[in-house]
Amino acid sequence: MEKDQEFLELVAKSLVDNPQDIKVKRVVDEMGVLLTLDVNPADMGKIIGRSGNTAKAMRTLLRVVGMKHNARVNLKINEPEGSTRPMSPMSSMSPQSASKTVDEAMQDLKL
Repeated sequence: MEKDQEFLELVAKSLVDNPQDIKVKRVVDEMGVLLTLDVNPADMGKIIGRSGNTAKAMRTLLRVVGMKHNARVNLKINEPEGSTRPMSPMSSMSPQSASKTVDEAMQDLKL
């Protein structure tokens, strides 16, 4: 197992409640190294982190590990089968209802 793959496994397993479900696949091509991370659906939030900050930090650290070994390392986090992302309140609005709300707000300002 390569250093970057070992590092990602160690970090991911330390973050989650189900470390036995962590799987890291490593593929090397002309673009560099691609590490693909699979996690238990219940642990997805812990891997992504608030506003994606944990995932961003892992990607940054993997780039540093890659630089030490003269490799470009990228991370892909697979969305688990059957996972449902919570939708943000704005994404559930249709574009028409969002613009209608803006128009209504503009009319309110004119009063």
